[in-house]
Amino acid sequence: MVNFTIDQIRSIMDRRENIRNMSVIAHVDHGKTTLTDSLIQRAGIITDKVTSGSTGYMSCRPDEQLRGITIKSSSVSLHFEMPKDEKLPSGCTSHEFLINLIDSPGHVDFSSEVTAALRVTDGALVVIDCVEGVCVQTETVLRQAMAERIKPVLFVNKVDRFLLELQLNTEDAYLSFQRAIESVNVVIGSFSYGGIENDNDGFGFGDINLSPEKGTIAFGSGLHGWGFTIGKFAKIYASKFGVSEEKLMTRLWGDNYFDPLSKKWTTTSLPSKSTIDLNGGEVKPLQRAFCQFILDPIYKLTCAVIEGDQDKIDSMLKTLNISLTPEDSELEGKQLIKSIMRKFLPASDAILSMIVSHLPSPLEAQKYRVSHLYEGPMDDECAIAIANCDPNGPLMMYVSKMIPTSDKGRFYAFGRVFSGRVRTGQKVRIMGPDYVPGKKHDLFLKSIQRTVLMMGRKIELLDDCPCGNIIGLVGVDSFLVKSGTISTSEVAHNIRVMKFSVSPVVRVAVQPKNPSELPKLIEGLKILAKADPCVLCTTEQSGEHIVAGAGELHLEICLKDLAEDHAGIEIITSDPVVSFCESVSDESKTMCLAKSPNKHNRVFMKAAPLSIELQNEIENGLVSSNHDAKTRANYLHATHAWDKNEALNIWSFGPEFKGSNLLVNQTKGVQYLNEIKDSMISSFQWVTSEGAICEEEIRGVRFNIYDVLLHNDSVHRGAGQMMPTSRRVMYASELAANPILMEPIYLVDISTPESGIGGIYSVLNRRRGIVIGEERRVGSPLFNIKAYLPVMESFGLTADLRSHTAGQAFPQCVFDHWNSIGIVGQDKKSTDVALSIRKRKGLNPKLPTVDDYNEKL
Repeated sequence: MVNFTIDQIRSIMDRRENIRNMSVIAHVDHGKTTLTDSLIQRAGIITDKVTSGSTGYMSCRPDEQLRGITIKSSSVSLHFEMPKDEKLPSGCTSHEFLINLIDSPGHVDFSSEVTAALRVTDGALVVIDCVEGVCVQTETVLRQAMAERIKPVLFVNKVDRFLLELQLNTEDAYLSFQRAIESVNVVIGSFSYGGIENDNDGFGFGDINLSPEKGTIAFGSGLHGWGFTIGKFAKIYASKFGVSEEKLMTRLWGDNYFDPLSKKWTTTSLPSKSTIDLNGGEVKPLQRAFCQFILDPIYKLTCAVIEGDQDKIDSMLKTLNISLTPEDSELEGKQLIKSIMRKFLPASDAILSMIVSHLPSPLEAQKYRVSHLYEGPMDDECAIAIANCDPNGPLMMYVSKMIPTSDKGRFYAFGRVFSGRVRTGQKVRIMGPDYVPGKKHDLFLKSIQRTVLMMGRKIELLDDCPCGNIIGLVGVDSFLVKSGTISTSEVAHNIRVMKFSVSPVVRVAVQPKNPSELPKLIEGLKILAKADPCVLCTTEQSGEHIVAGAGELHLEICLKDLAEDHAGIEIITSDPVVSFCESVSDESKTMCLAKSPNKHNRVFMKAAPLSIELQNEIENGLVSSNHDAKTRANYLHATHAWDKNEALNIWSFGPEFKGSNLLVNQTKGVQYLNEIKDSMISSFQWVTSEGAICEEEIRGVRFNIYDVLLHNDSVHRGAGQMMPTSRRVMYASELAANPILMEPIYLVDISTPESGIGGIYSVLNRRRGIVIGEERRVGSPLFNIKAYLPVMESFGLTADLRSHTAGQAFPQCVFDHWNSIGIVGQDKKSTDVALSIRKRKGLNPKLPTVDDYNEKL
């Protein structure tokens, strides 16, 4: 029976201090959805009769249930009442809490779903498998959480594997936990918010390192539905030791030991002299407090059940004050352990208490998140309303993704209300990502048709929704593509666009099997572009329709959705191809010149490569076109040794004003230069999105304008004269600077038993892979191999590895960096790739040269 009503949820929505917005994030198969089932069961949405962990309530799609992985993140709102004897978090007046929970995917190809979930939440429950530890995707999602200023808590999952499968002793189990926790804290600690926007107080939410004694870490088994924090055991033992719970929590973790004879706590495992004398002079080391008081009872109970020692089971159940139902008493083995443990240590209570006590409410979180979220000045009415989470301020809502409805082609706009309140029938300003305050472009004035609460597989209608909550809107999907800002204020700036950790580097061309169904395909592609935060649907000049995704699995899911749901037609797809980038390896060998068509104007330019560090800072938003020019110039001068005057004269970033290419004005005393600035910037945007070699995007190039000669009469130096001229001179500069082609590289993480290592090396060698690390996983028979692998060589990798290792290798690929293949025209590999891309795009089969664009004086 559901133990709350929608009216109850709506009433808590107004109590901002009692709301927690959180995402569940982890590596694939570490148990997020299974763990979420325990919480949903606690809320009464699924019954106790249904075995928790086998429902997959948050797996809403048939292919998610079939594959056993999460593909789309899904949201549910839970009502949780804290036990009356527990201390309330500061600022809370009631024991009733509203937890808006988003279950996100763990597969690296769906990282964009994680980013969209993190943007609308304030806290994250990080789940790690205690046997596998911190994997590649755990690091990725943690970094995403840090970048979005999300406060984490940790659940160490699958502890039952230590007991039943690996049969580790308590000390080894403790050391495994400690290593996993250290790895998580290393990732958290390594994230420094550097760059120009560096704020003095770092994140503004204090110490975010996780530790069991603070209560920010829980241990347990999502599949068996049990879990605990150290606080749970501190409460049990506090009266026995006559010590406060807080003091005992610090003793139950780390190098703390209890000597039972001297009744004293010590930090060494050496027992007191009286204990040694009692043992006949034999020195038996003391047992660690965590092992003695927490793991030992769990281990003893488990062993008693496995061995079928009924007397021992009965005595332990009596001590723990657990009574089994007649049905539970008939169970045996793992099922009985599960039943007892869920009564002794219910996972849902441990996790929900940890979430409520240690994750921030919207009132707290928005104070330190506003500077990262809002693009406008921090003293305007919208920024102040967001910082205060003010329900009476102007409406500010961010739509992070679109969720398909049962109505084909229609979507719920899913997002978070940061200030004000959103209501059915309200007239709002819908601002797309390209909206600039004061202009009309990408702005729509419309009314909201309905506001809905997303409840996993179902939706519930609401009249309105105050700030601090997560909500779905009906009726705005036709004005937004993937994300956007909704406001009622005329001075509102946008909420910052999300930064994804994956890039859509794998592309296929699609066409309908029946040519007459082309309009359906085009309509389906528009719907697909809306439905997925990361997919790119474009049309090439050749007329090909291109779908680009983050990896093979992501593309497979997108194409399946396109064929079955969005377009509803049979489609033919080409072989997957990879997006490349063009760049340069040296400064242009010659000064390049282009004359305008009327021969009255001349532009002199050179191209040079940007450092990798600066490229990464631009792509991470640490150096951007939005920053104050003087602050940016000082930073470039101090950090990257740029000349101050040149740093002040950066005209544009490209492509799309945010890419890692720069247009720099190095001219001195040129007349009328500002009149042609817009024309040159437009040409620069065009050139950086389609380079000279094979019309691929340019990356990491600085175009320097050295001199410009302009006609005195403005009629002779208009855009028609200057745009083709500056475009030609930029192409000439690129081709004169030893142009290179860059390919995307995956970081591959492969787990395998020792017998599979040889097969993995042979597969990677054949695919141009470079192994960068190999280590044995402690407490497990598995090895972890990390390697760099070109995306171009990754197609069919999983099947290839499985066939060479008898199905024992499990790879995870995550986009890592771009790497040069070689200088085009000099290295055979890069030249062949460039020619094949030109052929595919229907361009002139001959590679362009400097002389094709450069002109003589």
